[in-house]
Amino acid sequence: MAAPQQGNRNRRDRQDKPKEDSGLTEKVVFINRCAKVVKGGRRFSFSALIVTGDKLGKVGCGFGKANEVSEAIRKASESAKKAMVKIAVRDNTIPHEVIGEHGGGRVLLRPASPGTGVIAGGGVRAVVEAAGIRDVLAKSLGSNNHANVVKATLGALQQLRLREEIYKTRGIAIKSGNGSEN
Repeated sequence: MAAPQQGNRNRRDRQDKPKEDSGLTEKVVFINRCAKVVKGGRRFSFSALIVTGDKLGKVGCGFGKANEVSEAIRKASESAKKAMVKIAVRDNTIPHEVIGEHGGGRVLLRPASPGTGVIAGGGVRAVVEAAGIRDVLAKSLGSNNHANVVKATLGALQQLRLREEIYKTRGIAIKSGNGSEN
């Protein structure tokens, strides 16, 4: 007969259990260090901008602030998971051209033919890859503020609509390739 567990002997085993893998990818877009000058010198705090996505058409961004980088990233990650939205993706690209705006940031997204890849930089690339889009052309216009560019990209992706959705809202029957209506 085994003796009962004593003290905290088994605590490590409980903490090391892997959390359920939700299949989400996280990308740190930007970490900002802010300095506050106080009597004894400078006090630093950090803010983090994170993009989270499941590579299946859901993506979100989060912003977190704390006195340590790891804590700021954790807060931003939680915020990004809460803010995830579903976007329209067709054949690893976007259905149509779209421009997104947020503050001074403007982002132009264009569909690309298969094999083109993600032609985008910085925050736009992070958002598009997290959403699961593999072929897209992007251009960041206006401000290059990381937060505004990411939010403009998310705004652009939320504007996307599949042809089927548009037909349904307009009450038009979708015709299949053989001439009969669905």
